[in-house]
Amino acid sequence: MPWIAGQQLQNGKYVIEQVLGQGGFGITYKALHVELNQTVVIKTPNEYLSHDPEYDKYIERFIQEGQILARLSKDPHPHIVGVIDLFQEGDTHCLVMDFVEGENLFEAVKRRGALPEAEILSYICQIGKALMVVHQAGLVHRDAHPGNIMVRRNGKAVLIDFGIAKQVIPSTISSINKDGNEAFAPYEQKVRGSREPTVDVYCLAATLYYAVTGKCPATSLARKLDNASLKSPKQISPSISKELNQAILKGMALEAEDRPQSMQAWLAMLEAPKATPPPSVESVHRKEVVRSKAKLLELIPSKPSTKSFRIIPWSSLISVLLSYLLLGYLLAASNAPYIIWAVAVAGAVAWAVAAAVAVPWAVAAAGAVAVVVVGAGVVAWAVAGVVAGVVAWAAAAAATVVGEDLLESFSKFHTFLILASTSSLGLGLGWLGNRIFNTGT
Repeated sequence: MPWIAGQQLQNGKYVIEQVLGQGGFGITYKALHVELNQTVVIKTPNEYLSHDPEYDKYIERFIQEGQILARLSKDPHPHIVGVIDLFQEGDTHCLVMDFVEGENLFEAVKRRGALPEAEILSYICQIGKALMVVHQAGLVHRDAHPGNIMVRRNGKAVLIDFGIAKQVIPSTISSINKDGNEAFAPYEQKVRGSREPTVDVYCLAATLYYAVTGKCPATSLARKLDNASLKSPKQISPSISKELNQAILKGMALEAEDRPQSMQAWLAMLEAPKATPPPSVESVHRKEVVRSKAKLLELIPSKPSTKSFRIIPWSSLISVLLSYLLLGYLLAASNAPYIIWAVAVAGAVAWAVAAAVAVPWAVAAAGAVAVVVVGAGVVAWAVAGVVAGVVAWAAAAAATVVGEDLLESFSKFHTFLILASTSSLGLGLGWLGNRIFNTGT
């Protein structure tokens, strides 16, 4: 008969609080460690197993694995539940473990539905690395289903409730009760009591299947005996990646020899970098258009660039060129002295620098140039000066916008050269156009 709340063990060292779970192999209790004032979990074999002819083997395995887990706990692993004590109360053997607060993955999926790929991969990789430590110690967990993976509030996952002694399957337990989580166990564990690491690979892959789909996979026995099919997780949750889908299916291969033979090998499939997708038809056509240019570039040694191509805003640059051409024409038409031309050129260079360094400064520079040109113009050539000032401000403001586009593809220095050259060329062409026009008339 299971212990009841308030029952004391080890002369009052432990006090039972409640039953946490009961299965074909054992019972787990929540209890209080009185001396430490700490909540713990106590795991015991089921009482009725004592009538089974294999009971002695079962208890031997229970004690042996408990001792190994206790040794592991001397160097605590952040993702493996700690073992505190191993004792016998009357005829009942007890394993005392840390009580892990949080919710298990069964509860998380029930509350939230299918979990995001990035989040669940973090938990699964933590548990997978914990299982690698377990395997190195000569153990196999054999019960890495969602109910035995606890998620703390800090986002860390912890593996609990080892499937101790499951190699010995008491004949008094029905095939239905041998494993309360059939969807997560490979058939060789159920049929032969296998203790190979590939058992844990299957269990963890099936847990991942459940977490990303919100649905339990087809059982391994149904797949083996009834030829039931395992639905691809991507068919249920199309948003998951192809790599994750493939890793789950590989880890859940029906035959053990078809799975990754170690937890490390399976985790490598989860952590592998995403494959580069093949180029689309459209991109292939674009490559054909620029093939000759690409061949020439291959012959020129250069440093690798982080930009695949550069965009030049030709229409905007032409508008800036025409604006400064008009400004140059107006200054030439009003016979502006050289000092005004010098101010105009200096201003064009100034906003080119400002636009290449910090775009907002370019507007201020453009305004300053406009005021200088207008001020000079009002004294000698009122109407032409005002018009020239307005054109100067508009041209510089337009070029400021162009500067933003150029900075997306070019360095600050090259942006400055392009803007300064365009504005200076515009001024020169304006002057030249005025001279040609006047000469002709």
